[in-house]
Amino acid sequence: MRIDVHAHVVEQSYLAALTDILGLERVDAGDKLLLRKDGHTVAWTQPDMFDIATRLRDMDKKQVDIQLLSLSTPNVYPWAGAQQIAVARAINDHTAGICRAHPDRFRGLASLPMSDIEAALAELARSCDELGMTGIAIGSNLAGVPLNHASLEPLWQEIDRRRLPLFMHPMFPVNTAGMDEFELPLRIGFPFDTTTAATRLVYGGVLERYPNLTFILAHTGGTLLTLLERLDNGYRLFPDCRKYITRPPSTFARRFYYDTASFFAPAIMMAHATVGADRLLFGTDNPFISGGAEHVLDLPLGDDDKTAILGGNAATLFNIK
Repeated sequence: MRIDVHAHVVEQSYLAALTDILGLERVDAGDKLLLRKDGHTVAWTQPDMFDIATRLRDMDKKQVDIQLLSLSTPNVYPWAGAQQIAVARAINDHTAGICRAHPDRFRGLASLPMSDIEAALAELARSCDELGMTGIAIGSNLAGVPLNHASLEPLWQEIDRRRLPLFMHPMFPVNTAGMDEFELPLRIGFPFDTTTAATRLVYGGVLERYPNLTFILAHTGGTLLTLLERLDNGYRLFPDCRKYITRPPSTFARRFYYDTASFFAPAIMMAHATVGADRLLFGTDNPFISGGAEHVLDLPLGDDDKTAILGGNAATLFNIK
């Protein structure tokens, strides 16, 4: 079984509302529509992204059995207050509807209105208990609020209690000054913010306080794994880096899962060597990236490891029979 943990739901009314609230410029790029602001692309679409039948045919062609659907950047965070709650409910209802219509092909990851923790807790309960969502989709920063912020403790406590997996998708960094060309916020900003968020979760003691929290890091964890020794040196050298944790940061590396959506064999093999095959999950970034499972199948790994990465690990993590 192949289970794609990094696949996105694309919904027209959400994109229309996002264009309005952010004042995005619509740019026709021939084969795609770019939604841009301040010199870079915030989101983009192609007509077939909205068609579930097309998605199913593509999954069949690539032999992908199940996709875990999540909302991509910038999630629901551009809105505030009641509007954010309404957008979160709407996108979760839409995602759940796709999953109900095709229960053997899709599972849903809920977006939460993180500007209001009580509302986030309520939507978490509704999404999981009523809509049947199997996990949470969360950003690497929440409209600038870091994931180790004290206000998030009640949410971590509840997710820890429920043992729900969290798929952490990168957001644009809070400050993208100087990234005004070459789509640098997307190309460089995304892995930077993933790395920063994961480091904050470690240094901030979130993983130590909540032993059942399970984060999946998109794009093979950004640059986190390449920096483990540097983070350990920080722990040894600076009091601030050991204020909330009792052991070196590298010991937390296996608390994360890492998807394969870096698509770069050396990066995936480094992750395999560092955390093991049981911490790697097949991801494609569908429908924004058109590849299949080749980036896993072509790795110099044994069949058992490939089977685990392509679906076995995700089936266990998300309790997919």
